[in-house]
Amino acid sequence: MAETIVSIKTALKTAASDDWRLAAWRLDDRQGVKAALAAFDRRQEKLAEQKAAFLSRFSLEEPLWTAGYQNIAGVDEVGRGPLAGPVVAAAVILPQNFDQYGVIDSKQVSEKHRLEYVQAIKDEAVAYGIGVVSAQVIDEVNIYQASRLAMKEAVEQLQPMADYLLVDAMTIDTDLPQQSLIKGDARSNSIGAASILAKVTRDQMMADYDREYPGYDFAHNAGYGTAKHLSGLVALGPSPIHRCTFEPVKKLLS
Repeated sequence: MAETIVSIKTALKTAASDDWRLAAWRLDDRQGVKAALAAFDRRQEKLAEQKAAFLSRFSLEEPLWTAGYQNIAGVDEVGRGPLAGPVVAAAVILPQNFDQYGVIDSKQVSEKHRLEYVQAIKDEAVAYGIGVVSAQVIDEVNIYQASRLAMKEAVEQLQPMADYLLVDAMTIDTDLPQQSLIKGDARSNSIGAASILAKVTRDQMMADYDREYPGYDFAHNAGYGTAKHLSGLVALGPSPIHRCTFEPVKKLLS
């Protein structure tokens, strides 16, 4: 008895490109099966493109591995622009066989997929570290220096230690050899993984702050100056996690 179209569609959702059943399904003349196979082929093509792009983003790490560096850490930060909350950095050392093909700059990844990838990053990374610098320190040293401090803290947490750093658009105060890479989070899988880890960590912190300091909608704006945030700022005044040197917080305080 022939398989039903529904059963074939269901099987194709989890089938691999080398599934032995594909040859028989391609001989099936039913339009529903042909449509399901066409959709399957499009998914496989997209996956192949994603895999190729992912492998190309190890082009910065590969010559370093060949040169003998074993623990290459990607480093990135999030939270330079918000009016409230800390700046958070992450450092991640990926194994050479890491194969989460969707990992890239966190801005290009949906929240759902960020949550999936961050668990894989934590589970599979050789090591990872997180650095957090508060709004108070940001006001004292400025956001650029605070970002560098957060990155340094993240790197110092790594166990085992890194022997080379790939850093997104900044330099870190360390004796470790490093490269500063413009748009590095979209060019290096290590930096991309760090950007996802930093983003998910900071978003969770801001959701926690939303419960501690309600009225600013921190859970949804992560401290950025949205309409709800600004209206809360006017109504309630700055919270303890607002950056007092950032406008319009500074103007409200004065």
